[in-house]
Amino acid sequence: MALVSLGCSKNLIDSEQMLRLLEQEGYEIVEQEEDAEILIVNTCTFIEPAKMESIECILELAQYKKSGKCRYLVVTGCMAERYREQVLREIPEADAVIGTNGFDRIGQILRSLEQGKTQQVFCPAEPLLCEASRRRTTPDYTAYIRIAEGCDNHCTYCVIPSIRGPYRSRQREDILKEAEQMAAEGVKELVVVAQDTTRYGYDLYGRYCLPELLRALCAIDGVQWVRVHYCYPELVTDELISVFAQEEKLCSYFDIPIQHISDRILKRMGRRTSKAQITSLIQKIRAQVPGAILRTSLIVGFPGETEAEFEELIEFVRQTGFERLGVFAYSREEDTPAWGMEDQIEEEEKQRRQETLMLVQSEISARWGESRIGSTVQVLTEGRDEIVKRWYGRTYADSIEIDGKVFFTCDRALKEGEFVNVKVEQAMEYDLFGRAEEE
Repeated sequence: MALVSLGCSKNLIDSEQMLRLLEQEGYEIVEQEEDAEILIVNTCTFIEPAKMESIECILELAQYKKSGKCRYLVVTGCMAERYREQVLREIPEADAVIGTNGFDRIGQILRSLEQGKTQQVFCPAEPLLCEASRRRTTPDYTAYIRIAEGCDNHCTYCVIPSIRGPYRSRQREDILKEAEQMAAEGVKELVVVAQDTTRYGYDLYGRYCLPELLRALCAIDGVQWVRVHYCYPELVTDELISVFAQEEKLCSYFDIPIQHISDRILKRMGRRTSKAQITSLIQKIRAQVPGAILRTSLIVGFPGETEAEFEELIEFVRQTGFERLGVFAYSREEDTPAWGMEDQIEEEEKQRRQETLMLVQSEISARWGESRIGSTVQVLTEGRDEIVKRWYGRTYADSIEIDGKVFFTCDRALKEGEFVNVKVEQAMEYDLFGRAEEE
């Protein structure tokens, strides 16, 4: 069997758990879809482009039922959860549809298919007592670790709470046990993920526990980097900032999605912060954490966003100088409060605003890269590009799959996962170039 995983890192963790469960059931995992008798696609539906990618992938894989070895096609994940009836009705090639909380029954489902039964499995969101073991698909030296599932924020543009359920933290001891096991297997970089990492622990312990969890993760032998994604700005406390400033293993990489800066738009989005609070937080991080990297995501073209509010956002981005920034054109999603809002903006205008803001950011990124020239950076080696004859990897400022690379020469052979110091000699918009320094 073969599995295709789409969407975010949380979805990838679900996929990795399914792969391990299938291995335990005796199924052989193959890399090429055309060689598989069973095909599974773990879908995404966060925004319209993700939904269309999922549909296209399902239809592409369905062709193997006609021309290849494939006997069964299984659709799981967020799109399956959100459009459960439509998937079976409109995609007859799908033999089973599994929601986001039913994938742990994958073995039982496949046995039912062998008996000629089409399957639909949807389960209520349950507490995360523990997570199944995983067949990790990331490089051996890097792994995601999920600390919670679901979301309680209910932003007006977002479907995640209705798909993934309410926020459920994992037990601290289960997280640490998994992290220790991965460290023993050679993982050097732990990437901490949840829909909202800063909310961790409140539902279990009655208080926000991310700071102490991060300290415990940094104390694990073998782990050299701990990276955190998706910190909501209103819950980035003084205590959390202090942990970033004090823990050497904790990458000073603040992934804080703010989405906008206009107070009126933030309120319409259902966000729980303001321009003044965001500005104050950024100033505090810059002052207290040397070398802090700020990453954020923004939404342009939200219903009712005026040209003046868009210009306010541009000016804020220019003044702040985010080292890492992603911009999304607002995607109108069914079953969200923003779907029915007045003053929806034309797609062409949303795209114009997205492109305009990304041009502003590209100039900021280029200047930041130029400021690195002459400095020495620690790089986690990821491989070698034989076309350009250079090694490549990432610094603490670059997260896996979403940020830039450092390309460098080295007089000796390196291993993937090896840390090396690189003198930066050139910079492009998002990538750096240099030479490894001899020890």
